Amino acid sequence: MTVTTYKWTIKRYHQAIEAGIFDDQSIELLRGDLIVMPPEREPHAYYNTEAADYLRTLLGERVKIRDAKPITLPNDSEPAPDVAIVKPLGEVYLEHHPYPEDIFWVIEFSKATLSKDLGEKKDIYAEAGIVEYWVVNLKTPQLKVFRDLKNGEYKTELTLTTGTISPLCFPDVSVQVQRLISKT
Repeated sequence: MTVTTYKWTIKRYHQAIEAGIFDDQSIELLRGDLIVMPPEREPHAYYNTEAADYLRTLLGERVKIRDAKPITLPNDSEPAPDVAIVKPLGEVYLEHHPYPEDIFWVIEFSKATLSKDLGEKKDIYAEAGIVEYWVVNLKTPQLKVFRDLKNGEYKTELTLTTGTISPLCFPDVSVQVQRLISKT
């Protein structure tokens, strides 16, 4: 017997959401597969909120910071990154979630989902053309930065525990690594 899995398209996924099929369960769509999101624990919520607030002060009105909100990608994926730094397009987002061309970079805070965030999600973001992807490893406090896209893959990977980093889209902004990975 052959096992066949059902692959979701973005369109069918949105129809199912509209119909209330998922009953407000926390899920995301990755390459046509529905992924149930683990419950968010206190450290994850803390770092996510603090980082989003910090980036809002650094970037101001130049961007819109979206916390755990979906982005729509062409590879039948609609993940909800912990923080998405996107173009401030206002009411356009009433019609659709940000597309890759609307996204400056995304950040995931990761402990339980570290292997997925450093593997499958990194690949999905790169394939979709997200120019920069950051993963805050909450197990061993460090920031992983993926950038320099070429042929759907990130060619540069940085691991930072101190200092500052400037996002590719905002070279005039210095983000203090410690503000993302440390309680203090």
